[in-house]
Amino acid sequence: MAKATEKRVSGRKRTTSRTRAVQRRGDYYDFSLVAVIVLLICFGLIMLYSTSAYTATIQFNDDMHYFKRQAAISAGCLLAALVFSRLDYHLLEKVWFLLYVSSMGLMMLVKSPLGFASHGAKRWLALGPVQFQPAEIAKIAVIVTLSYMVVHTRDSLRSLSSTMKMAGLGGAQALVAYVFTDNLSTALIILGITAGLIFLAHPKTRIFILLFVAVIIFAVILVLFLNSTLETSDSFRVRRVLVWLHPEDYAKGDGYQTLQALYAIGSGGFFGRGLGNSIQKLGSVPEAQNDFIFSIICEELGIFGGIVLLLVFAYLLYRLFFIAQNAPDMFGSFLVSGIFIHIALQVVLNIAVVVNLLPNTGVTLPFISYGGTSVLFLMAEMGIALSVARQIRFKEPTRII
Repeated sequence: MAKATEKRVSGRKRTTSRTRAVQRRGDYYDFSLVAVIVLLICFGLIMLYSTSAYTATIQFNDDMHYFKRQAAISAGCLLAALVFSRLDYHLLEKVWFLLYVSSMGLMMLVKSPLGFASHGAKRWLALGPVQFQPAEIAKIAVIVTLSYMVVHTRDSLRSLSSTMKMAGLGGAQALVAYVFTDNLSTALIILGITAGLIFLAHPKTRIFILLFVAVIIFAVILVLFLNSTLETSDSFRVRRVLVWLHPEDYAKGDGYQTLQALYAIGSGGFFGRGLGNSIQKLGSVPEAQNDFIFSIICEELGIFGGIVLLLVFAYLLYRLFFIAQNAPDMFGSFLVSGIFIHIALQVVLNIAVVVNLLPNTGVTLPFISYGGTSVLFLMAEMGIALSVARQIRFKEPTRII
C-alpha cells in the first residue's frame, strides 16, 4: 500500500516537472484589432458611398467616384499594414532621427513650387504622381521620436532639462506644421501627443494637472475676449470661434455648415431616417464626406448609430491599450500609447466639432472620412501596433495527457 502511494506521488511529481519543462512562451497576434479595423473601414466605405453618391454624380457623373478611390486605397493600405506588422518595430529606433528630420523637411517643401492648394489651403505636396499631406507624417514622427527619447532618458525624466527636451522636439514639429502648412489642427494634435507621452513618462502628475487648469482658464479668457472685442476681425480662425459661439448669427456665411450639420443630427432622431435617406447630404452640408460625415451618419442611422460607432472606436482604443500594457518593452509600449492618444484626439475633436462643442478645426474622423492620406498613415500606425502585438509573449503551460 505504501509503495503504491509513493508511486502515485512520484508520478505526479514527474508530470508536474514535465509540464513546467514544456511550458512555453506563445506567440500572440491581435486578430481582434485587425477585425475592428476591417469593421471600421467597411462601415466607413458604406457611409462614404451613401454620403457622396449624389455629389459625385453631379461633379464626376459617377456615383462611385469617391467610393472606388477610397476602397482601393483602404484595401492596399490594409494589406501593407498586415505585411508591415511582420517586421520588427525596433527598426524604428534606428531611423527615428531620419524620420523626424524628413517629416520637417517635407512640411517645409509645401511652401516651395512642389506644394499646392486644395479647398482653399496650401497643405499638400506633389512628388511626381504622389500627392499627400506631409503634416500627417509628422504625427508618426513625433510618436516614434518621443518613444525613443523616453526609453533613452527615462532615468533622467525627473530633471527639467529632459522634459523640456522632449517638449521641444514635439513643439518644433507642431511649429513647422503650423507655419509651413498653415495647419493649426494638426499642430494641436502633435502638441496633444507630445503632452500625453510626457505625462505617461513623467513620474509626477501634479504639475500636469496645474498646467491643464491653466490652459482651461486661458481658453475661457480668450473666448470671452474674442466674443466681446473682435466681431469684425478678418482672421478666419477668429471667425471660426465667433461662429462656434453664435452659429445662428452667421447662418448665411461661415456658420452655414455647422447649422446644417446640427439640423442633420436633429432630424435623424434616435434611429434615423434609414441608410441612404439623408436629405442634408444633397448639398446642404458642403463636403459632407469629409469632416462632417458623422452628421450624416446620425441623420441616417440616428443617435443609436452614432453611439454604436463610438463604441466601436472605444473597442479599438481598448485593443491599443491592451497592446500598450502588454508590450514586450518600453519602446513598444510608448509607440502604441502615442497611437492611442492620436486616434482618441482625432475622434474626440471631430465629433466635438460636428456637434458644435468646439470651433471647426478640419480634423477628419479616422477610417470614416474621405481622404487617402489620412487612411495611409492611420494604417501605418495600425501596422506598428500589430507589430508590437506580434511580439507579446504569454507563458502558457501545455497540458499533457
